[in-house]
Amino acid sequence: MTMAGRLPEPYGRDGGGSNLADILERVLDKGIVIAGDIRINLLDIELLTIKLRLIVASVDRAKEMGIDWWEHDPELSTRARRDQLTRENHELRERLAALEALEAGRGQRHEREEEDR
Repeated sequence: MTMAGRLPEPYGRDGGGSNLADILERVLDKGIVIAGDIRINLLDIELLTIKLRLIVASVDRAKEMGIDWWEHDPELSTRARRDQLTRENHELRERLAALEALEAGRGQRHEREEEDR
């Protein structure tokens, strides 16, 4: 039975609705995937295709799914930046040691040539 002149209750006020915080908590807990493709064709010739994939989830949930790229990106993680600098430093020290050994070998060869003369 409907009553004439009565408006429906606003969303979320019927007792069983959820507020924004509940919805956000549920989305972050479970995760949500939004996918879509954009294609631009001209006379049946494909000029451009853009594939969009968006995952909205909490950090913990993303890690459970195996998504942790932000931990290895030097632009986003100080630990990743520190690891990158440590690796570069190690490589430079190895290159320097190799150059010094090469130079020492040249010096010894030059001294032997001088002695032979």
